Amino acid sequence: MGFVPSPVLIDTASVDRGTFEVTVREEGKTRVVERYVVSAPVAAYARRLGFDVGDEIQEGEVLLYLEPLRSQVLDSRTRAQAEARVAVAQAALLVSEQEVSAAEADALYAQADVARVRQLFERGAISQTSLDLAETAARRTTARLESAHRAVDVASYDIEAAQTALRYSETAGAGGETVPVQSPVAGRVLRLLHESEGVVVAGQPLVEVGDPDLLEVEVEVLSADAVKIAPGTNVRFERWGGEGVLDGVVSVVEPVGFTKISALGVEEQRVLTVVDIVSPTEKWKRLGDQYRVDAVFIVWSGNDVLSIPSSATFRHGEGWAAFVVVDGVAYLREIKIGQRSGLRAEVRSGLSAGETVVVHPDDSISDGTAVETIN
Repeated sequence: MGFVPSPVLIDTASVDRGTFEVTVREEGKTRVVERYVVSAPVAAYARRLGFDVGDEIQEGEVLLYLEPLRSQVLDSRTRAQAEARVAVAQAALLVSEQEVSAAEADALYAQADVARVRQLFERGAISQTSLDLAETAARRTTARLESAHRAVDVASYDIEAAQTALRYSETAGAGGETVPVQSPVAGRVLRLLHESEGVVVAGQPLVEVGDPDLLEVEVEVLSADAVKIAPGTNVRFERWGGEGVLDGVVSVVEPVGFTKISALGVEEQRVLTVVDIVSPTEKWKRLGDQYRVDAVFIVWSGNDVLSIPSSATFRHGEGWAAFVVVDGVAYLREIKIGQRSGLRAEVRSGLSAGETVVVHPDDSISDGTAVETIN
């Protein structure tokens, strides 16, 4: 008499009909839809910004003031140098004036000497050469006098320049015309890029502003998933910190990808997608800029779909199959698989709702094997 083999212990699941979704899940972060970086229109001295991050601002409200660039002679050392330059210029003027006096005396003497020599020449007491030498000396002293007058003028200009620099150093920073930098929109201060007062160059970012009530979500998805996502794709936001789930719609799938290193050190090709939040603002008003959310992209969905666990399917020839349990016996059944969503797979043919299939079948199970459910 032969022994009856013991049935193989198995886990089973039922074939269900209902809503089925194919999703892509990634982490995302919120961002203000329209953010404005306010920059310095000209090189100037920026006063301290009187706002903090999160402060409300109105359109056209003055964020800070720009003053003309302050002179570099404001410090004590360079001010002392300016005072010294004034003293040097005044001394140079005094020397030049004394040189003018000396040159005038020489010119008067030369003119008198020419008159005396000319009288002697007319009486025949001296030669023509002596007269020529006297006249040449007179012309030389006249030229020296004119040069001395020019030196006085130059010294006067030097004094004026030195005194101007000194006066500016004493009055710089005490006031003057200012340029207001205004907010282009109503909203809140998002980031301070130049908080303390100091010199700024033209085009330097000063503050970032925007309206945090107008948020969108940016999500980086794998390029293999990005081809399944298009503008208009529905999105659910989960684990965002509030109650329930938020709804969103994809607005942009950027056409250019980029390489990113994953947490495991693997290079991945990612694509940036932008999702609009369509849930009422009152539901997510506590969300702010750069907040983390879990985004679930619904790339395919159906309401009356037959599905089984993906772990119940296996390759059979060029197609797919599953083991169906009927009265304690597992029967091989060829099936046609459609959409897959991680843990479950759509069954397009080969199974009926309510049937029982073997989960995680191994080599101990074949067509006609006696089985016993352990779950």
